[in-house]
Formats: sequence, C-alpha cells, structure tokens
Amino acid sequence: MNKTIPLLGFVAYSGTGKTTLLEKLIPLLNENNTRVGLIKHAHHNFDIDIPGKDSYRLRKAGAQQVLIASNTRQALIIENQNIEKEPDLDQCLKSLQTDKLDLILVEGFKHAAYPKIEINRSDHPQPFIYPDDSNVIAVISDIELALPEKLPGLNMNNPDEITAFILSYIKAFK
Repeated sequence: MNKTIPLLGFVAYSGTGKTTLLEKLIPLLNENNTRVGLIKHAHHNFDIDIPGKDSYRLRKAGAQQVLIASNTRQALIIENQNIEKEPDLDQCLKSLQTDKLDLILVEGFKHAAYPKIEINRSDHPQPFIYPDDSNVIAVISDIELALPEKLPGLNMNNPDEITAFILSYIKAFK
C-alpha cells in the first residue's frame, strides 16, 4: 500500500450511501486545502467512454490502453485481461499521480488490507464489517451505536464531524 500519502477507505454493503457521503465530504476536504484522489471499485462492467467517440472506437479496435487528454482533464482506460480476477488496489494506486495529492480516498475494496471507515445505516441493516476487519478505524452511522471503546462512531448526518476526523487522520499520518 501507499506509504507516502494517507490512504483511507469507505466500505459498506451496496446501497448504503458511500458515494452520496463522499459527494458531501470531498468539497469539505477541498475547503480545507486537501487535494483528494479517489479510487472506486466497481462490481460490474462499466464504460466511461462514449460509443462513437474516437477514443471508444480505438479501444474497441483493440488498443489495450487509451489515454484521453485535454487541457482540462485526462483519463486512462486500461482493458483488464483477466476478467475472473478483481482489480488489485495496489495496482490502482500506482496509476495515481500521488505527488499532486494530499489524501487518497477509496470507495470499496472491502477485503483489501488498508485503513477503512465502515458505513452502516439503520434503514439498510447489514452485518458489521469491523468485527472481522482490524483495518476499520471508525464506523459511520445515522444512529448511535454501541462500539468497542477504541472504535470511534461518527454521525452520518454530520459531514463536518467526519471531515474533522479525516483531517485528524491526515495530520497523524505525517
């Protein structure tokens, strides 16, 4: 895993609200001058390229890697050859330009060994992840939970509290 920049994941079962929460947290982190990179795990086939566009046509023609670049953004599309194997978080981390980041957030990769915050909502009850994963460093919920003493509970409805926890995590990393 990345040793030079803080890495922090958000893990939960599908439909729990990981993306929605991250949409609230990333602007707050940016307001605190934190340059955020994000890696998201997808459990399904996806396409970020638009059928008919040049990059899509060239990838479909057989290019194994396509880098689309403009003055405002760039995207690298890599065709994974082993469709039975899930992507490896370490490999994904190597694709980021970490010298331009202060924090890498990860959505998913629940089974990888890295620091994680678990999300558990009362209206989407699922088994807790933290009892079987010592990498969970906090739990976010919309209700107060009885957690082990050393495991902080964070209020899902208080993005400022969660942001303060993340900023503290970054500070402790240095």
